[in-house]
Amino acid sequence: MTKDPKSFEQVDQWKTTMFLYSSALKSINTKIEILNNEFIQLYNYNPIEHITSRLKTPSSIVKKLQNDGIDVTIDNMVEYLNDIAGIRIICSFMSDIYPIADMIARQADITVLHVKDYIKYPKSNGYKSYHMVVTIPVYLTDGKMDTKVEIQIRTIAMDFWASLEHKIAYKFEGNPPDYLETELKACADMVDMLDAKIFSLNQAIMEIGRTRREEAEKKLEEERLQEEARQQAQRAREIVEGQKAGQGTEPENGGKA
Repeated sequence: MTKDPKSFEQVDQWKTTMFLYSSALKSINTKIEILNNEFIQLYNYNPIEHITSRLKTPSSIVKKLQNDGIDVTIDNMVEYLNDIAGIRIICSFMSDIYPIADMIARQADITVLHVKDYIKYPKSNGYKSYHMVVTIPVYLTDGKMDTKVEIQIRTIAMDFWASLEHKIAYKFEGNPPDYLETELKACADMVDMLDAKIFSLNQAIMEIGRTRREEAEKKLEEERLQEEARQQAQRAREIVEGQKAGQGTEPENGGKA
């Protein structure tokens, strides 16, 4: 029997399946927020700007299965679709992307199924992002269910371009005119340059801050040494003056009457 999500007989199975994906999103969200807060605690730095999550709609699920030539069943959607549950992590700088991915991958109960690195290998249209498909356990009353979640990690600039590209592609049903593709690729190149420039500026700012901290620490150390030397000199003077004062009070003739 075909398990169509829209059929009345499969409503309960559909609701249960989507509940699993929704619960997996909540669990991943919580983990990422904890990792981000720990990073702030340890390094006084916030690598994540914000996090968004979404579940694919029934119509999107059906359309994607049909486009891939796969029968529309709940079993097939669970097996063949990796992005029913999706989380997008937006960070400030390119240098944040891989550490964030590594923090997630090192979680004991998260299993990384596969990775698509569109940072190192951008798509032909200029799209850049880091994609991970992972499983995370959802604990129910009758046991554990490992559930797939797609995680996308990108910078603010990458997300800006991708959002606009998606809107443009949607208007043309995925087939925009060639000249628009060329313009979008040019914009992606500019976004890439902006990311690199912002990263460079951030590195320069961090270096200036590091230099100033070192100079301030050096100044404090010099002042401490100067104060220590002053105190030692003061104690030496006090000892000398005390000795002089002691010599001045001795009786004449060696104390003999």
